Amino acid sequence: MSGLAALLPAALLAVRINDLWFSVPLIVVVSLVYSATRHELPQPIAVGAVRMAAWIGGFMVIGFVILFALSSML
Repeated sequence: MSGLAALLPAALLAVRINDLWFSVPLIVVVSLVYSATRHELPQPIAVGAVRMAAWIGGFMVIGFVILFALSSML
């Protein structure tokens, strides 16, 4: 039974992985809008949007890893 319990977090992740794709357009839109409020020219908007998207994505990955580790310990 412990072998099955060890695979449960990975199985839950595999089932819910499609829901993570909804974060991609959200990250793109938020980073573009935030960057467009800071800059006026297209070049700085694009650079700022890519940088902001990397920050948001990085924080989301870090948060996911922490929450996944906590849920697998329980």
